[in-house]
Amino acid sequence: MNNNKQHDDALAAEYALGTLRGNARLRFERRLQQEPELAAKVANWQTMLTGLDTHLRPQTPPERVWKKITLSLPAKTPVKRANPYVGWLVAAGLAAFTLVSYYNHRPDEFAPLIILGDAQQHGQWVVSRSSDRRYLQLAPLSAVAVNADNSLQLWVIPAGKQPVSLGLLANNTATRIELNQQALPAGTTIAISLEPQGGSPTGQPTGPVLYSGLL
Repeated sequence: MNNNKQHDDALAAEYALGTLRGNARLRFERRLQQEPELAAKVANWQTMLTGLDTHLRPQTPPERVWKKITLSLPAKTPVKRANPYVGWLVAAGLAAFTLVSYYNHRPDEFAPLIILGDAQQHGQWVVSRSSDRRYLQLAPLSAVAVNADNSLQLWVIPAGKQPVSLGLLANNTATRIELNQQALPAGTTIAISLEPQGGSPTGQPTGPVLYSGLL
């Protein structure tokens, strides 16, 4: 079982990076439609890898570094047989860098909570909740086409009560939403509606509900 979980986690990482290709990618995408836990793994990897860009800043070496490199180069660089271990070393270095970045900026642990579907009953959004129950994370399985004058808005609708807005969602990447002590008891509906840009002007849904799911 652990080996299967590790294998699925590796596949989810490859899918998030875009390196999973061909028939393997097609098989994996079919599984995403049926396995919420697998879709949540992809969402977690996407969130983690996207965060790397926000923590790294390009650094320009001083001019003396380039001069020293230039002076140290031989007049004619001899042709050498490619080292078969170079590719492995580069890959290992990148993996180590990713892991260090992950543990330095490790997000809260999120567990799958619900899959939101559209009118065709296709799972489109993975909703996960942090272990401390303070945050929701919503990740689309594929980018949602939204016009520039519209926004996607998240709502929770407790049984028998009015909808409560939790904020706006990105249409092509995972969004983390703070619950602000909003309870999510059984029977609560979680929904995403299409609203004017910036969100509903009335505090209640005004546009069509695109995705929904019942806890």
